[in-house]
Amino acid sequence: MNGFQLTFYTEHDRHHGHRTVCEWLLHEAGRLGIHGVTVINCAEGTGHAGAHHGAHLLNLADQPVQVILAVTEDEAQRMLDSVEAEHVHVFYTRFPIEFGVLGGDAQQTGKTRFPIFGHKPK
Repeated sequence: MNGFQLTFYTEHDRHHGHRTVCEWLLHEAGRLGIHGVTVINCAEGTGHAGAHHGAHLLNLADQPVQVILAVTEDEAQRMLDSVEAEHVHVFYTRFPIEFGVLGGDAQQTGKTRFPIFGHKPK
C-alpha cells in the first residue's frame, strides 16, 4: 500500500491544553481511527528554530520526542487538518512511503505474551 510517513517533532514537556502534545497526538490519531502510532524518545536534537533540546539526568522536560505514523493519504490529511483546526503548534514531516504487513494472515490481539520460566502462554 502507498501512503505517507507522518512524523511530528515535539518535546516531552510541551502541552496542548491539559495534555502533552505527544498525548494529544496519540489521542487524536485514535479518535480518527489511525492505528500503529510509534513514539520515540530521543536523547537530544536541535529544533527547527535552532535551539538545542536534550534529556538531562535529573530533568527530562526538554527531551525531544518523535510521533511517527504510517498512514494513507486520506489519514494523513485528516490528521494534519485536525492538528491545524486545534491550533497545535508542532513541526512535522510527511514522506511518501510503501507499507504493508508481512508474515501471513495472523490477527494481532494487541497483547504480547512471553513465556516466563518455561510456562507457555494460554
